[in-house]
Amino acid sequence: MRRLVILVAGLLVFASLAATPAAASAGQSGQNCSFPVTLTDATGTEVTIEERPDRVVTTNPSAAQTMWEIGGRDQVVGLTQYASYLEGSASRTNVSAGFGVSREKVAGTNPDLVIAPNSSAGDVQGLRDAGLTVYHLPSPTDIEDIREATTRIGRLTGNCQGAADTNAWMTANVDAVGNLTEDVEDRPDVLYPLGSGYVAASDTFIDAVLSTAGADNAASEYTQYPQLNDEVLLQLDPDNLVLHEQTGYLVDEEPYASTTAGQENAVVTVRERDMSQPAPRSVVNGVHNVTRQLYPDRYDESVYVQRSAVEGATPATVDGDTSGGSGPGFTAVGGVVAVLATALLARRR
Repeated sequence: MRRLVILVAGLLVFASLAATPAAASAGQSGQNCSFPVTLTDATGTEVTIEERPDRVVTTNPSAAQTMWEIGGRDQVVGLTQYASYLEGSASRTNVSAGFGVSREKVAGTNPDLVIAPNSSAGDVQGLRDAGLTVYHLPSPTDIEDIREATTRIGRLTGNCQGAADTNAWMTANVDAVGNLTEDVEDRPDVLYPLGSGYVAASDTFIDAVLSTAGADNAASEYTQYPQLNDEVLLQLDPDNLVLHEQTGYLVDEEPYASTTAGQENAVVTVRERDMSQPAPRSVVNGVHNVTRQLYPDRYDESVYVQRSAVEGATPATVDGDTSGGSGPGFTAVGGVVAVLATALLARRR
């Protein structure tokens, strides 16, 4: 049972995965942030928002985290239990239910807009059938996808300037860490195991964080979140295991205990939410934390870029933005990746 709980918790990051938020007043300024606006979401549905939404529900913590970062926290009236770490979240309605959200709880908040990131695909149609306006974001596989999602959320909620500042802050930190590690010749091979043989491979948010931090993913020949047998895991033979509070036990269990990482107890410890919630704060925390541990002789706190250093960035334009309700919609790239973990992911992202 313990392994099942841990596996579920780990798989919840995959449907394909502490700065001061910008002021809410700044979110309404910036380029092309008028209403009404029509955008096409990951389901191919054109979603029209007539005016800046005062009441927003997020069905996964990545969107809630993003709303906090871009200055939209006061608009959020409902979120899931995995966003409970956000300051002030206790005063919002917890809309969680099992492996998804409660349609009744969401509807009970009387939302103007429901933002449903990647792994909430199973909730979208039911919420729409309840008469709610739902925008479904595609599953991110890299940091650029997270930038795009942040821009979209900012556009939908009237927080364009906050989204621009947040993206500038995230990008500045990614670049700073990347500059620190770009000339490393002997990059360590790392592995991010989830339990029961599942690992984070290429084309994932986690892989992007590890790569930025100067690591090579030992499972890079695979994609998404494959389940590998013990023989293959031993052949990967990572130099380091990247583990969080629920997977820390793996370093002492086979096959990981017989890898180089296991024999040398070479573990990079991360916070699960930083690797399971694809959003700007997670990216910044994740790349700094992994780099700090892999390169203690290179890294110092001056690498971190403060939010104040990048405020005033130019808001990005969302492709196909149809402010005023006319013109072609924006076509979201991707959708939900059909992997084994899909049914289990609805609780996290």
